[in-house]
Amino acid sequence: MRRQAFIMIRKQFFGSTGHKSSATLFGAAALGNVTQETADDVLKLLLEHGVNHIDTAASYGDSELRIGPWMEDHRDKFFLATKTGERTYSAGKKEFSNSLERLQVKNVDLLQLHNLVHPDDWDMAMGADGVLRAAVEARDQGLLKYIGVTGHGLLAPTMHKRSLERFEFDSVLMPWNYTLYMNTKYRRDFEELVGICVDKGVAVQTIKSVTRGPWAEKPRTRGTWYEPLEAQEDLDLVVSWIIGQEGIFLNTAGDVNILPRILDAARRHRGRPSDSQMKGLVKARRMTNLFVS
Repeated sequence: MRRQAFIMIRKQFFGSTGHKSSATLFGAAALGNVTQETADDVLKLLLEHGVNHIDTAASYGDSELRIGPWMEDHRDKFFLATKTGERTYSAGKKEFSNSLERLQVKNVDLLQLHNLVHPDDWDMAMGADGVLRAAVEARDQGLLKYIGVTGHGLLAPTMHKRSLERFEFDSVLMPWNYTLYMNTKYRRDFEELVGICVDKGVAVQTIKSVTRGPWAEKPRTRGTWYEPLEAQEDLDLVVSWIIGQEGIFLNTAGDVNILPRILDAARRHRGRPSDSQMKGLVKARRMTNLFVS
């Protein structure tokens, strides 16, 4: 009997970059507090599932340091993205230089301005002496190819729309899950932003997709700052709900223990769950919003 071929996660164009990234991107916050041995096991898992896009950040603990040793043999296999949380030209330039050193690379594919949602931060980052200037300069020097912007919280879609009016960013990143979909204003803002991104050829990445709710008083048993869904059947639904939206990318959760189940769900994705299925999950798991309006 012929052995059935292992199905890898599907790939789709990452905005207008010309790169076909796996629909499920590796959220490398999961490597922030693990050994190199554990990180190397993750690398094998990513390659096995066809994940070809890594999303890390200077602020993700030891993540960049754990990815660095992979790059000598595997740089050409990955679209490599990192982030800077700095707001000024000089601080951003220095942090990005440190990221290149930690990642053991001469350049990255994407540098993102991290969590740019507060108006004061936005004004500073976009100003004449802001971090955006450092990113553009690095792009001109061949140290990166593309520039993106990320955000957390309910204001992320609104602030991303403002960012796209100011500069031709190549990607955006923000929270998206079914409980946020149930928030009428957030859903409207998110969908409006997605429409703009489609028109402009901007890649849309999502985070917090497997959220059950805040930890609140519960003991934190995972590396995520929110309580994640963990059962495979639950992850199958939420992962398929995200990547079942055309052109939308899912950044995996920040915990290596949940990662295999998320990748398995993405690999087996065949269609988007119905509203009734998702509402049933919300009720059964008592899912709640992370963010308060």
